[in-house]
Amino acid sequence: MSESEREPDTGQRKDPDRSLTDQAYVALEEMICTLRLEPGEVLSEGALSQTLGIGRTPVREALQRLAREGLVTVLPRRGILVSEFNVGKQLRMLEVRRELERLMVRSAASRATADERTRFAAIARAIYESADAGDDIRFMRLDREFNVLVSQVNRNEFAAEAISLMAGLSRRFWFMHHRQDGDLSLIAKLHANIANAIAAGDEAAAAMASDALLEYIESITRAAVDW
Repeated sequence: MSESEREPDTGQRKDPDRSLTDQAYVALEEMICTLRLEPGEVLSEGALSQTLGIGRTPVREALQRLAREGLVTVLPRRGILVSEFNVGKQLRMLEVRRELERLMVRSAASRATADERTRFAAIARAIYESADAGDDIRFMRLDREFNVLVSQVNRNEFAAEAISLMAGLSRRFWFMHHRQDGDLSLIAKLHANIANAIAAGDEAAAAMASDALLEYIESITRAAVDW
């Protein structure tokens, strides 16, 4: 079986081909986005280093990346805090994300290789499986893999850099909503629709599926004003 035909890896095992900083970033991003590290929590480089089994320098570099993405906040004399939710910021971000994601998924549908299309189809299947199993952590890992693949396959480094600043905040916001309202099946379907459209090379369908996802995300964000 070729690499592209394998089901996506949803574990958090250490990857020898990934730098220690990247490994620390992936682990910490998941911990924040799945609320294991809660908004307002003060973070300790030493404690995180011990938890992850990764040295303090890679952990510090990972936290700096998370700060650029808005998931943590560095405060003088107070240290590093997990950032609080901000509905207004989320809505402003969605204005940009909607247009950017439409461009990226259309480009991915047009530019993906045969192996990459196979990979998108495998991710779509795994997303449905995660929803059927009620496994929101597996879904979050698949969602991150999907986002990374779209960023690679659309082959526009400027779009990829811009979307990377929004992905984590969006993922964490949805996870908090899901823990209250239990919408895993719906969000899984919306993501799988995009992945399948890219796999089929259908630019119009990919754009429509992306719009449907962002419309839903905007609706739950506006509803969050009442949280």
